[in-house]
Amino acid sequence: MSLWKVAWRSIRQRSLVSTLTVLSMALGVALVVGVLVVYGVVYQSFHRGGEGYDLIIGAKGGREQLVLNTVFYLSQPVGNIPYSFYEELTEGKYAADVETAVPVCMGHTYSGFRVIGTVPEMFSELKYRGERSYEFTAGRNFKADQPFEAVVGATVAVRASLKVGDTFRAVHGGSEGGEVHKETFTVVGILAPTSTPVDRALFVNMQGFYDIHAAEEESAEPEKAEKGDPKHAEHAHHDHDRQITAVLVCIRETPPGRADVVARRINDGPIAQAVVPARVIADLFEGVVGKLQWILLGMAVLTVVEAGIGIMVSIYNSMSDRRHEIAVMRALGASRWTVMVTILLESILLSLLGGAFGLLVGHGVTWLCSPKIAEWTGVVVGLLQFQWIELVLVPGLVVLASTVGFLPAMSAYRTDVAKSLITTP
Repeated sequence: MSLWKVAWRSIRQRSLVSTLTVLSMALGVALVVGVLVVYGVVYQSFHRGGEGYDLIIGAKGGREQLVLNTVFYLSQPVGNIPYSFYEELTEGKYAADVETAVPVCMGHTYSGFRVIGTVPEMFSELKYRGERSYEFTAGRNFKADQPFEAVVGATVAVRASLKVGDTFRAVHGGSEGGEVHKETFTVVGILAPTSTPVDRALFVNMQGFYDIHAAEEESAEPEKAEKGDPKHAEHAHHDHDRQITAVLVCIRETPPGRADVVARRINDGPIAQAVVPARVIADLFEGVVGKLQWILLGMAVLTVVEAGIGIMVSIYNSMSDRRHEIAVMRALGASRWTVMVTILLESILLSLLGGAFGLLVGHGVTWLCSPKIAEWTGVVVGLLQFQWIELVLVPGLVVLASTVGFLPAMSAYRTDVAKSLITTP
């Protein structure tokens, strides 16, 4: 009979203890898988968000806060910069180095999602995740001459039940207790899923973003509006009185290193700061998220080791009841090494069964949570979304099982045949 069959029969004879041991190992492996998959999701969310442009230009302050707010629509804006500085990028002293500059304005929400004021070039010129172009599952991009048109991210469209032709009102500040603006935006396009933070935002024509404030100022000052006060009209419509939150900038490819040169020139000035989002994201990820991941992974691995010790205790405690069985095997011609290997195979089988079940549980639970993960991070998690490091689990479990199974295997190896045969089983 095959030694694997002998080991399997021994496991079946102790079905209850074996089942509990397998479940303990499965729990540990599921935790490891969960940490690895979530780490992969967070990694994708962080690194995909910052692709598509070379620099982010905003008010002076924290680099991390500028990136978190502009790229991931988290935290609060550092501040604002004059619209005239954006004109310096497109028509002024920086224009020769800038290929594309896309302004963004923040400070509004709808149903808990950020409302971003920007220009049509946001989706016609910028790319995401390398060289992918934005596409629409319904409708089209908003037009520059239509101030109250809007484009909605894929997640927002589902969560807020918005479709082409629907209208919404932006809320100043947070979604709770904020002032609801009177002007309405009309949805003209639904973006295809991108697995980036763009899925979780609404994008409106920047002109309309400004106009909702101008309209309220005019309604608050009816006399000036009726009389056509030229100062009031100038304040409402001239670009140099406006402010923007940040600018997403693509730098011309040649010569190499031009982005760093432009960033230094801007940072040396008094108005704005320029950051390279890819570097800030990498520093933030490695400095905070990466360390947290290793801590969680270490705790999960300790759970697996604890389950392995449980396998050792389970098999070792059963040795007193199996000495007669081992003695019979020896009397029938099995060598000490054969008996020892059989015990090791039993330990390995228990570990592999727990590992296989843990993989299924870990990926299954993560897949069931994928709608929430997509809502929070914009990354869709598939049932078969594996991380390459998971390939280490199988040989790792074999090594662990061999290690913890060595003590009971040695106990079986040293079994006194004669004494065990005359003892009542």
